[in-house]
Amino acid sequence: MFHWDFITLVAGIPGLLLAMAVHEYAHALVAVKMGDRTPQLAGRLTLNPFSHLDPIGTILLLTVQFGWAKPVPIQSGNFRHWRQGEISVALAGPAANLFTAFLFLVAEIFFITYDLFTTTQVHRVLQMIVLYNINFAVFNLIPLPPLDGSRVVTAILPLRWQYRLAAWERYSFIILIIFLATPVVTYVLLPLQQLVLTAYMFILSPLL
Repeated sequence: MFHWDFITLVAGIPGLLLAMAVHEYAHALVAVKMGDRTPQLAGRLTLNPFSHLDPIGTILLLTVQFGWAKPVPIQSGNFRHWRQGEISVALAGPAANLFTAFLFLVAEIFFITYDLFTTTQVHRVLQMIVLYNINFAVFNLIPLPPLDGSRVVTAILPLRWQYRLAAWERYSFIILIIFLATPVVTYVLLPLQQLVLTAYMFILSPLL
């Protein structure tokens, strides 16, 4: 059992690094496109995953497959349209993860169909890339500061409620740790992961 866990852990490293890189790069890229060069000046407009690592979030990703990266610094006052910019930047990361997961699922189906790279190790790495990207997207859509879901909610709330939600950010680390230690992962996040996978398989069913 330990051997399987260790192999899965190692196989998951490429997926973890890729999920963080595309997620944070997408945030940075859209922010720059919307008029804020802060991510570029901070060196976050890059696909280098080591520029985006958060120690605690990375450990949680490796152990429970849900976690976070270091947030991209953004000055929303620089956006040409504040509300549109906030929502677009927040959704860019999860969208990039879901797109990446879909591409690698297509790649795995292609490899299986044409009997390419049929080693167990290759397929496990591809599977973990798909899962980590889906998990990263799902987890970051939780409406709790500083996750992306909270930024979407904040952008559409009246100003007084924005301040109330932002006040929770000081407790967010503790809340996230408790959140991951409860059955919420099993009963909420994992079913959402499976829902995304089911939708992808339905879309790709003509290829199977």
